[in-house]
Amino acid sequence: MTREPRFGALAADARWQKAWEAANSFATTDTADKPKAYILEMFPYPSGRIHMGHVRNYAMGDVLARFKRMTGHDVLHPMGWDAFGMPAENAAMEKGVHPGDWTYQNIDSMRAQLKRLGLAIDWSRELATCKPDYYGQEQALFLDLFAAGLVTRKHSYVNWDPVDMTVLANEQVIDGRGWRSGALVEKKKLSQWFLKITDFADELLEGLGALDSWPDKVRLMQENWIGKSQGLEFSFKLAGGAVGFDVFTTRPDTLYGASFAAISPDHPLAEKLAKDSPELAAFIEECRRQGTAAEQIDTAEKMGFDTGIAVEHPLDPNWHLPVWVVNYVLMDYGTGAIFGCPAHDQRDLDFAHKYGLQVHRVIADGDETAQHFTGDEAYTGPGKLVNSHFLDGMTIDEAKTAVIARAEHEGWGKGTTVWRLRDWGVSRQRYWGTPIPFIHCDACGTVPVPKNQLPVILPEDVDFSVPGNPLDRHPTWKHVQCPSCGGEAVRETDTLDTFVDSSWYFLRFASSPADKPFDPDVIRRWLPVDQYIGGIEHAILHLLYARFWTRALQKMGMIDIAEPFASLFTQGMVTHETYSMLLREDVGDREVFFSPAEVEWHDGKPYVEGNYPQAPLNVGRVIKMSKSKKNVVDPDAILDQYGADAARWFMLSDSPPERDLPWSEAGIEGAWRFVQRLWRMFGDTENIGDGAEDKALARKLHQTIAGVAADIESLGFNKAVAKIHALANEVEKAKPSATRAEACRTLILLVAPMLPHLAEEAWAGLPERQRTTAMIADAAWPAADPALLVDDEVTIAIQMAGKLRDTMTLAKGLDKGMVEAAALARPRIVELLAGAAPKKVIVVPDRLVNIVP
Repeated sequence: MTREPRFGALAADARWQKAWEAANSFATTDTADKPKAYILEMFPYPSGRIHMGHVRNYAMGDVLARFKRMTGHDVLHPMGWDAFGMPAENAAMEKGVHPGDWTYQNIDSMRAQLKRLGLAIDWSRELATCKPDYYGQEQALFLDLFAAGLVTRKHSYVNWDPVDMTVLANEQVIDGRGWRSGALVEKKKLSQWFLKITDFADELLEGLGALDSWPDKVRLMQENWIGKSQGLEFSFKLAGGAVGFDVFTTRPDTLYGASFAAISPDHPLAEKLAKDSPELAAFIEECRRQGTAAEQIDTAEKMGFDTGIAVEHPLDPNWHLPVWVVNYVLMDYGTGAIFGCPAHDQRDLDFAHKYGLQVHRVIADGDETAQHFTGDEAYTGPGKLVNSHFLDGMTIDEAKTAVIARAEHEGWGKGTTVWRLRDWGVSRQRYWGTPIPFIHCDACGTVPVPKNQLPVILPEDVDFSVPGNPLDRHPTWKHVQCPSCGGEAVRETDTLDTFVDSSWYFLRFASSPADKPFDPDVIRRWLPVDQYIGGIEHAILHLLYARFWTRALQKMGMIDIAEPFASLFTQGMVTHETYSMLLREDVGDREVFFSPAEVEWHDGKPYVEGNYPQAPLNVGRVIKMSKSKKNVVDPDAILDQYGADAARWFMLSDSPPERDLPWSEAGIEGAWRFVQRLWRMFGDTENIGDGAEDKALARKLHQTIAGVAADIESLGFNKAVAKIHALANEVEKAKPSATRAEACRTLILLVAPMLPHLAEEAWAGLPERQRTTAMIADAAWPAADPALLVDDEVTIAIQMAGKLRDTMTLAKGLDKGMVEAAALARPRIVELLAGAAPKKVIVVPDRLVNIVP
């Protein structure tokens, strides 16, 4: 092969990607005598185009996968598509295309883009969750969960868009309105399917302790989401002694600070009272328009309705508390009722101030013990109990124990544990999802679809011209015979939450037989995933659901493992500044954004392309790349200009992988220049000069081999890049020698996981005697010589009068006398001492000589 003076990235990219595909280089071999390495990045949603965040995510996993292959592992590194979901239905409504056609076209486009990156992926294992061979097995697993008692159907409140006639996720409710229709969202009670994740709450929480290769922040987020709370459950009696309602509190120590009782708008008592109060009924409807998410409710303005009734305080029956219906109490947490202690709970304090309710201090804030509480910030810190009768002087924990003991002794309450975690509602009133495999029969009730009738396949002939779920109004698909009695029946028309699809896909990647979801023996070989890589935005739901699904399958005896992902890494985002201008319109100013490709620069200021010298654009903050803000960089344009390896190198080099990476033209250009530097260096593998050994370079080379390996193992890619830069600098400075030639050849291997196209091109250009394999994709990682990993020489600083005066290189481990003598004999030190003897010489072995003149 004729060596070109410059590395031709585009030609090399295409050539080696074709060669890898022809050789089936990255197929998983399932060789039992090799250690396994299952490397998995979170699979993407096929939105149409990849972005630089995808490039960073998949480059990281690819480096690790290639490295593991080089270190003798049998590697499973697959790719697939999280292909169901609302965007496809939106496209159907907006563009008149079928969701399936839109999805498969996007998959084809994104697959082609990902292949341009040169990813070492076993494409034979590619899957898409929208294909019947995947979701049919998901239906089978859902029926297995049902048989195990882990699927239930019950009524639950949902966000309902009355115009689009569909359930909305909490994030789709914006200012109380549907994100698409703009209609006021209603809280509606529907029959929904649930997975009983709460059965696993305890072990999901305890299991976090064993996930020591997960980020602490992710484990904490899951711990808070599961939300184990220990406290007191007791019953309020209505004033006069009638049965009232149950309350759960984690702060029984603050009972003497209560000033009101509050119930959820969905509480049975509230609904009962609303029948005789149009005003309360209207208030409840207003509350139901604000969404169902705890986060939304917590931040919404506090609203309340005084019911006019009162309850007896459990510690003093003569003390009556007014009962309010409030918008910030959730029916599905605890009992749907609380007592309000404004002095020590911020939500209660905001509410009490708004409605003029009393605020009594019961926890001392240092020396502040006055019963009347003033201020706008609730005191939630530590302290002793005050103004609390028999509890005075106790610590908070002592008071909690004392109140629970009295409640249990007197029979009006008991200590209990509740969870923030709710059962997982998996019903979605949408077409583009996995059909839930059940049939509704008037005679037999709800009946599972027999497994020999799976998959229940989505109909192709659907109409999106009318709002709502097309499956509900399909003329034939939903009408079936009952599998139990043979009578007329209808299919379940809800589809599964797409989080179900991603809760087991890692199993299907490992094993995908046609007749069952997976082969347990193969799962035993590959699971758990050794390294899982993805965004922090999936820290809670996806990861928690995958953990639940895995534990449920283990409980059912289908797999052996309890946790799906042995190690988790959450990479930072790729960011870019925004460019915008304000347009003056009759309805107000509108901010319009422009992509970097639409911007040209003059005198350090950005302008719309072709619009100079009119007003420059506003430069906004550096934020996550977003289509809505148009601060995106097209990967194809970067690959066309710089090649895949430069893009990969920049993604790996400029920032620790867990931190955000600001995109810059200077960064990608610097990466391209370094690729060219390496290319020139790789052409010098036979220039051995006089054949002498360069001991210092040999030590640097072998330390780099070991250091880069350790950095890749720990996903410290930027550190590995820095070590390669340092070695390249040393190689460039070194005189021709056998060691330098060896270093040039070894560098090809060291960069192969990160710069695979460059490495293949350079490897192919080596004389055959210098190559161990035809392609570097099949080569082994170089071995580091342990004897060269430890320096046998050290550089010692010489200080005099507190200033650095000289340095010297000596053999490591010399005794102090020899080091002192060598320092005092240095010409610079002799000159400074001018014949005088030093008063004192302090030697720090292998580091420092300090001379006191």
